[in-house]
Amino acid sequence: MVANLEHIINQCKSQDPDAQKVLYDLYKDTLYAVCLRYIKSSHDAEDVFIDAFYKIFTKIDHFKGEGSFEGWMRRIMVNESLMFLRKKTNLHLTVELPDKEIADVQEEEDDMSFDDIMKVLDELPVGYRTIFNLYVFEDMKHREIAEMLGISINTSKSQLILAKKRLYEILKKKENLTFKIK
Repeated sequence: MVANLEHIINQCKSQDPDAQKVLYDLYKDTLYAVCLRYIKSSHDAEDVFIDAFYKIFTKIDHFKGEGSFEGWMRRIMVNESLMFLRKKTNLHLTVELPDKEIADVQEEEDDMSFDDIMKVLDELPVGYRTIFNLYVFEDMKHREIAEMLGISINTSKSQLILAKKRLYEILKKKENLTFKIK
């Protein structure tokens, strides 16, 4: 598959529509899910997804083969989603918690479907959801998140903590799940 993917990428660099269709079909579900994690409205998520895929196809020659191609595409999806959120919502987060109030939320193992998880994440305010997605799903550090969003590191940390607390409250209310808060 790696050699085949390299061939598809090279064909896409030559603007081959058949290769573009193959690439789109290979990654559409995975990358659309990335947009949905950030953007509540499926209509808006589709618009962002299409814009991001257009950017992938027009900037594919910037991919130099260093690192994961899927990771490169995911980064474009995340960046496009964040640009959309900046335009449509207030991402200037200012709530900070004192260090002594910072706590971790640890959850017991539970089987939830992707759709169930998405519904719960959709209930989070935009700021909480954005920080949570960047930290948990994109595996970014608070310093990276702070730089990307133009906020302080402590704001990133406090938003993540508040997101975890809100998730705990939502899940406890909906599912009567048992969680431990340290």
